[in-house]
Amino acid sequence: MSAVPGFGRPHGPLDVSRAAMAVLDGHGRVVGWSPAAAELLGYPAGEVLGRAFAGLVADTAEPELPPGLRRVLRLRRRDGRTCRIAAAVLALTAGDRDGEDDRDLLGHDPRALRPTGPGRLVAMADAAETEQWEALQSMLNGLATQSPVGLAIYDTHLRVVWTNAALYKEMGPAQYEGVGPDDMVTHGLVLTPGMPPTLEEVMAGVLRTAEPVIELHYRGRPPSAPDRDHVWSCSYYRLEDSEGTPLGVCEETVDITARYLAQQRLDLLVRAGRSVGTTLDIARTAGEFAAVTTPHFADSVTVDLLETVLDGDRPASGPAAGQGPDGRMVRIWPPDGRTVVHDPRSVRGRALDTSRPVRAPGLLAVRLRAEGASLGIAAFSWDHRSDPFDAGEIAVADELAARLAVCIDNARRYAREHAAALTLQRSLLPRLLPRLSAVDLACRYLPADPRAGVGGDWFDVIALSGTRVGLVVGDVVGHGLAAAATMGRLRTSVRVLARMDLAPDELLARLDDLVTQGADNRAGARGAGPEAPEDEALGVTCLYAVYDPVTGTCTMARAGHPLPAVVDPATGTVTFPELPSGPPLGLGGLPFESAELTLTPGSLIALFTDGLVQHRDLDLDERLDTLRTVLARPGRPLEDLADDAVAALLPGPADDDAALLLVRTRVLGGHQVAVWELTPDPRAVGRARAQAAEQVRAWGLEELVFTTELVVSELVTNAIRHAAAGPVQLRLIRDQTLICEVSDSGHTSPHLRHAAGDDEGGRGLFLVAQTTQQWGTRYTSTGKTIWAEQALPGPETD
Repeated sequence: MSAVPGFGRPHGPLDVSRAAMAVLDGHGRVVGWSPAAAELLGYPAGEVLGRAFAGLVADTAEPELPPGLRRVLRLRRRDGRTCRIAAAVLALTAGDRDGEDDRDLLGHDPRALRPTGPGRLVAMADAAETEQWEALQSMLNGLATQSPVGLAIYDTHLRVVWTNAALYKEMGPAQYEGVGPDDMVTHGLVLTPGMPPTLEEVMAGVLRTAEPVIELHYRGRPPSAPDRDHVWSCSYYRLEDSEGTPLGVCEETVDITARYLAQQRLDLLVRAGRSVGTTLDIARTAGEFAAVTTPHFADSVTVDLLETVLDGDRPASGPAAGQGPDGRMVRIWPPDGRTVVHDPRSVRGRALDTSRPVRAPGLLAVRLRAEGASLGIAAFSWDHRSDPFDAGEIAVADELAARLAVCIDNARRYAREHAAALTLQRSLLPRLLPRLSAVDLACRYLPADPRAGVGGDWFDVIALSGTRVGLVVGDVVGHGLAAAATMGRLRTSVRVLARMDLAPDELLARLDDLVTQGADNRAGARGAGPEAPEDEALGVTCLYAVYDPVTGTCTMARAGHPLPAVVDPATGTVTFPELPSGPPLGLGGLPFESAELTLTPGSLIALFTDGLVQHRDLDLDERLDTLRTVLARPGRPLEDLADDAVAALLPGPADDDAALLLVRTRVLGGHQVAVWELTPDPRAVGRARAQAAEQVRAWGLEELVFTTELVVSELVTNAIRHAAAGPVQLRLIRDQTLICEVSDSGHTSPHLRHAAGDDEGGRGLFLVAQTTQQWGTRYTSTGKTIWAEQALPGPETD
């Protein structure tokens, strides 16, 4: 077969030496099928020879394959899938079909099928590979002839052997042949810190290590402009053959002279804006300022401040008032804290009396001022400089000093308030959500006052007995520090009441009593004097829920708070269940009621404050619909859902504090819970003890068998002896701890006491308390439950 021209550039995917080949006769039947074609489409030659090639084409709009066609086709593979194939079609002459080379190319003799009429040769290759190869060829041609980036290739002796058009134009044809990289310009200097001093050393390192160098800045004077400096951004990488043998180094250069100085100064100001004043600590701010300005702008810097500034007081206004008593100031950078005195005739002394920088050889002094008041002086020094400062440098020095002055003044004004706010924030809200078996959690808290960082909204997650979990969300009227302080008081009260295992409606009733009592006390104080403020706790809304992973039920009560959202895990349906609505705390008038929901495992509960969904300019129903749309993806990770909700509902500054708590429920499997109904008969104690021991052994907790037998014996005995007539229930739960619960119909609270030496009883609860991690009592509508927890044994170690 003769060479086929026009089949792409040499060695491309459609080159005859690489392509999958099919030979068609005049009727479009396949009379030749190469091994590469069999590999590409999966058909062995025996299955396609003699068949119409059009049967393989999935593009019904173009079943014909005329000579000269070059396009991407969709062909059917043997496995039934379709694939994108780049194809090129060429007409064949009779001589093309008579060559013996066809047998080598196709793996069989296409003449065996005796093709008739004019034939065609179809070269095929993977479309993606072909497109990538052709794009690469176009890119290489563009780099050589059209790219504005200068390119040069150096041999292993680091001598120029080729440049592209851009570098040829800048350096000239006589300047690069056989010369080294540092010989192409005069007065060359590597500007990038940490790099070798010459380009030849840089390139030698690239040639030796194969580690590329990216965006190295180099200054010099090219032959095209010998009277002024240029700055280039240079990149270098090693060239290798197919076996990894080094062939040389490629250099890419971009002339950045026009923007270099402006960019350097702009970068300096940007870094100062980003890095100076990250805290409200004056000394640290001065250190950040020095780190930004040296050595990028000056060789060294000093910052001197008035003593009144360091004390947090406002200095007197006016330039002449800048010095302290006897002209003394405190040097905070370098941080030696020494007192300095500036002669009024010195550079620094004169800077205090003017609003413009004062210049001297190698020194620029700038007054630090804020709202007309002098705070101190910043002075920039250069060790070896005699040339005058240009206007750009003076403007940069003035701008840097202005930035420093603003940061120092902010620190002076707000350091104490901000520190107090941060301390309050850390103490009032949970810093980390607990890891519980009952639920997965995610939360977001967005105060309306971002400077203080705290507000009146809050949420909480409280671990309760029996693997249950208490969920709280509340909203104090207003925001800021006063609302945050009230929020902290209420959050503490809720946690204390929740530890008493109160039902949600009873907890809100007791919280309401506390708020009402506080309001009454303040009202009495106002009668004695006008200074007593209103109680921010009045009108607080709150929702409290208890989720039980054993039963899958969630009991909720609310005090004037927005309804929660509940998402079905199977359908993604979002509902806002109707819960009895009690009044906000402290207002009284109506009792609080609880409602119980039975939740499917994996249900999502969204508890939130009104700041998330209410907006003065937007309709509430539309906002709730937006929240519904966000939550209607039950399989999405909680953290992503929380981010989506905040992004959709609070894309900008908020008018009110907002809190969001997302809860995905779990249930404990039947293998984790064991329940026995016991008769109120003393003989049931032994049976209960034996059954509990057997279950604990089945859970692989042999170490806890003895203690469990003791706890079951004491608690069941107490229930049968002291409870009113009625059933007794024993329940064991294996979770993060081993929990033993005994429930009866009595309402008498057990008391822990120390029995005397001659007492015959009274030691039961004392033994339980001593042998378990914790114990307690909770009351239900049918009686009480006494529970005790044991820590699970840790993993064995050698």
